[in-house]
Amino acid sequence: MSNNKSFVLRGIEDVVYEERPIPEINDDEVLVEVKKTGICGSDVHYLVAGRIADFVVEKPMVLGHESSGIIAKAGAKVKSLKPGDRVALEPGATCHICDDCKRGRYELCPDIVFAATPPYDGTLARYYRLPADVAYKLPDNLSLEDGAMMEPLSVAIHSVSNIGQVRANQKVAVFGCGPVGLLCMAVAKAMGASRIIAVDIVQSRLEFAKEYAATDVFLPPAAETGESKMAFSKRASELLKKKFGIEDRGPSAIDVVIDASGAEVCIQMSIFLAKAGGTFVQVGMGNAEVQIPITLVLTKELSIKGSFRYGPGDYPLAIALVAQGKIDLKPLVTHRFQFDDAITAFNTTRKGKSEDGKGVIKAIISGPGVAVEDK
Repeated sequence: MSNNKSFVLRGIEDVVYEERPIPEINDDEVLVEVKKTGICGSDVHYLVAGRIADFVVEKPMVLGHESSGIIAKAGAKVKSLKPGDRVALEPGATCHICDDCKRGRYELCPDIVFAATPPYDGTLARYYRLPADVAYKLPDNLSLEDGAMMEPLSVAIHSVSNIGQVRANQKVAVFGCGPVGLLCMAVAKAMGASRIIAVDIVQSRLEFAKEYAATDVFLPPAAETGESKMAFSKRASELLKKKFGIEDRGPSAIDVVIDASGAEVCIQMSIFLAKAGGTFVQVGMGNAEVQIPITLVLTKELSIKGSFRYGPGDYPLAIALVAQGKIDLKPLVTHRFQFDDAITAFNTTRKGKSEDGKGVIKAIISGPGVAVEDK
């Protein structure tokens, strides 16, 4: 059967719609009719560059990985889900047998099949198959749009709660007010952080962050003529500290810094800002190589941690926090598109705003034949 309309990337700036075969499922898998899919920065990057680091698009690939849908078919051994159930899709199938999987770090599995990461197809299609254990049933009070947003929220859960170990009454700084940065702030707030400082170079994003989850916002100054990135980062971090009364130690210090931007100066500022003995988590993906003040890392005994995708427990916690009303995802969905308008959706996300001038935080594409209004 080939009633599986898909949005396919054939090469740089080359996307088409194709009718593809409906996937056959194994006994431990489910077939999901995809209803809502968010556009991630990585999807856009594959469209405009054809690669991310060592992941290169060498053959046609279906885009998309932030999705929710309805179970269309369940394998013979699947007991937890049935046709008609609404689910959030965790778009990575792991081997379950490698050392990383067995020690509870399956996001590091070397054989992971991750949606819309070459050479594997993504979820911007009518149907998508995945193991039943990574399809999470949505509570009745959550919408399918909420379900699609569980993927970026789980990225934030992983970096803030799992890797950063943010606890109640801690002080947190987040660099970057894009979707993941905003969600990192929301998770820190849900975890009980007493102060959340948002840093970005766009004033309107800072204003949104302040309304959404941040307690304080900081717009870095402009770089001075001839100033190196490192000198700028040190100066900007000192201005931030002075503005908010932040010390290197004690109750006013910043316990955990999250960089969701990937920008070199933000990484440098994070290290200057974190308290002695504090934690710095890198979740934003930018240039492959950056310069950092390594001696400061040493003298502060700073813990530097990478955060990659999500792991055990991250999706269930994401769903629980939203279902309990501790995180509201709805303000982040700013644009909605029909499946046949996917190209417009990508171009809008790429530009950062729609033709009416409205800024994009998260754009959602409905599945084939699904109305935009269906939440």
